[in-house]
Amino acid sequence: MAECHTQNKAKLVSETRRRFEADYVTDKSDKYDPRDVERLQQDDNWVESYLLWRHNNVDETLKMLDESFQWRKEMSVNDLTESSIPRWLLEIGGIYLHGYDKEGNKLFWIRVKYHIKDHKTTLDKKKLIAFWLERYAKRENGKPVTVMFDLSETGINSIDMDFVRFIINCFKVYYPKYLSKMVIFDMPWIMNAAFKIVKSWLGPEAVSLLKFASKNEVQDYVSVEYLPPHMGGTDPFKYSYPPLVDDDFQTPLCENGPIASEDEASSKEDLESDGKETLETISSEEQTALLKKINVTEHTSKAEENEKVDSKIKAFKKPLSVFKGPLLHISPAEELYFGSTESGEKKTLIVLTNVTKNIVAFKVRTTAPEKYRVKPSNSSCDPGASVDIVVSPHGGLTVSAQDRFLIMAAEMEQSSGTGPAELTQFWKEVPRNKVMEHRLRCHIVESSKPTTLTLKDNAFNMSDKTSEDLYLQLNRLLESNRKLEDQVQRCIWFQQLLLSLTMLLLAFVMSFFYLLYT
Repeated sequence: MAECHTQNKAKLVSETRRRFEADYVTDKSDKYDPRDVERLQQDDNWVESYLLWRHNNVDETLKMLDESFQWRKEMSVNDLTESSIPRWLLEIGGIYLHGYDKEGNKLFWIRVKYHIKDHKTTLDKKKLIAFWLERYAKRENGKPVTVMFDLSETGINSIDMDFVRFIINCFKVYYPKYLSKMVIFDMPWIMNAAFKIVKSWLGPEAVSLLKFASKNEVQDYVSVEYLPPHMGGTDPFKYSYPPLVDDDFQTPLCENGPIASEDEASSKEDLESDGKETLETISSEEQTALLKKINVTEHTSKAEENEKVDSKIKAFKKPLSVFKGPLLHISPAEELYFGSTESGEKKTLIVLTNVTKNIVAFKVRTTAPEKYRVKPSNSSCDPGASVDIVVSPHGGLTVSAQDRFLIMAAEMEQSSGTGPAELTQFWKEVPRNKVMEHRLRCHIVESSKPTTLTLKDNAFNMSDKTSEDLYLQLNRLLESNRKLEDQVQRCIWFQQLLLSLTMLLLAFVMSFFYLLYT
């Protein structure tokens, strides 16, 4: 079944490429950037993202590609850099990427209060949106973002429907499947009518992605650690430029560096903790005494048991997928799997393999440096060799799906040393365009313990409730829900009526003064 689905997908991708080349590129080659046309022929994921957004309808996908590619050329998307954007726009902090939602999606912040409607700056602001989205798309290839539309402290001057429509089109046409959801925070009641229009622009597929949230509700989507104080969060982040806000990656705990004693101490701690997790530590004399008391068969069976446990741990830790980069092959390719507290397997492994003919320096960074111990986190890998990096939560802290790891790698010259001091100097001097980067998400493996007992207990607790009682309760709940919906609709109608009356009154006053002075 899966193989048939894959074959069908490959046929759709192939047909889309062939027909776009024949029906569009031949007639409109000057309307597209050749780099986009070339990428379409090489990047399967890119074609699939357009197909999925158009429900695998090739005709609709071709129209979408045509519109998207023309826009990309008009905006010079492939050539957008920091220098393309006016410095004041980058300094103001109205649009940027920072933090993650509860599902691990990157947050794309749009602080509406910093936007003043001005036709002279509209194009630059649109380029800024395109710059951030293209920058993100190149790094995360397919991973969606959550748009945080922050309307707090917003006035009438900030309402710009043309700009909102552009943002909607970015996710509807230009960057399909990149929108996880759009959280509208603290929307003033006067903008209710405006967002009804926005819903019509989104279309039925994307309307469900709109989430209206107050200060109490926004934490349903984003945890407090990534929310600013005015949203009830604890994130101390304050936007500043330069440099560009990057991916929130920092150096993890216990990084291998010049202080050798620190690594030795941490390795001793690991050995002690590993010993506690498997067998109690006993002295050689006690061990000899015990061996005399235990018969051979018992010892053999215990050894076999331990081997089985070890093999299970190794199988769990061994990464199966591989990302094949130009300098390093990195395994796993996308996600680090950590066991839950109940499952007991807290550590995970990253395997780096050098595929070049030179020494490759690497370092590991994370968005939650206080949570993790990474060993080694700053070292080098010889040509053709592999390095195992052990990642473990620190001090009993819990792993989160929002956490990210960044592997950075760069080739070193043969004459360069690989000691701590040489590596520190190397990373200061290496050009940014020579550094390979790869990001990994965190995934928590839940405990495999059965939950049947809990379910049964709940069933017994509910035994005194008959099906008739449950039916009556459900009816009451539905009835109260209907009443609540009616009240909400009446409130919306009243707000719209009030707005209309206000506009009529304003028009009347203006007409009165016009007649008075003419």
